Amino acid sequence: MEDLLKTTLLGLFFGTFGTTLGGIIGLKFKNTSNKFLSFILSLAAGLMTAVLSFDLIPEALKISPIINVIIGIILGIACMIICNTLVDKKFNDTSKIFRNTTKSSQKDLLRTGIITSIGLAIHNLPEGLAIGSGFGASLSLGYSLAIAICIHDIPEGISMAVPMKNGGMKGSKVLFYVILSGVTTGIGAFIGKIIGGISENIIAICLSFAARSNALYSFR
Repeated sequence: MEDLLKTTLLGLFFGTFGTTLGGIIGLKFKNTSNKFLSFILSLAAGLMTAVLSFDLIPEALKISPIINVIIGIILGIACMIICNTLVDKKFNDTSKIFRNTTKSSQKDLLRTGIITSIGLAIHNLPEGLAIGSGFGASLSLGYSLAIAICIHDIPEGISMAVPMKNGGMKGSKVLFYVILSGVTTGIGAFIGKIIGGISENIIAICLSFAARSNALYSFR
């Protein structure tokens, strides 16, 4: 029970710290170009690609047969396709509402930031799952994943904060949404630790699930 609580709190801390730091940085920027946003998102994508290529999938293959890794990858792909479809549909619906208003550009930015935060909250669940199942495999893997995900969340926090700030939202409310999106990392870590304790095969499925989910979202 103590290990479960510790893992959950670590997932919550690293998940919210990275996004919060990114949100604070995003609020400080005066003029943020699309090139800059593209760069930081690409940086996040590269970091997560390295994590899944050199940590998640190799560790999963080490502790379980390849069939379990394939199952996890397929589940991760299916999960993120569904999540991305739902988020895109929601974004398109909210954009239509403000298409003909005089402040459509500002409101579109605001909606983009909010929908991005929802999408990242969904995305953070498998990140937490990776942390929880990572600690189930080994302490070193758990901590390395937690730190990497924390760094990865910084540019994501910036990508949430900038459009919401430019859309006219108050700084305190922007930070609230940014922090809230990171809470799901703790929930994912809690779930990952519980189901990862069942067997090493389950840990392998969780790791490969998280790897494919993060890869798809990073290159979305």
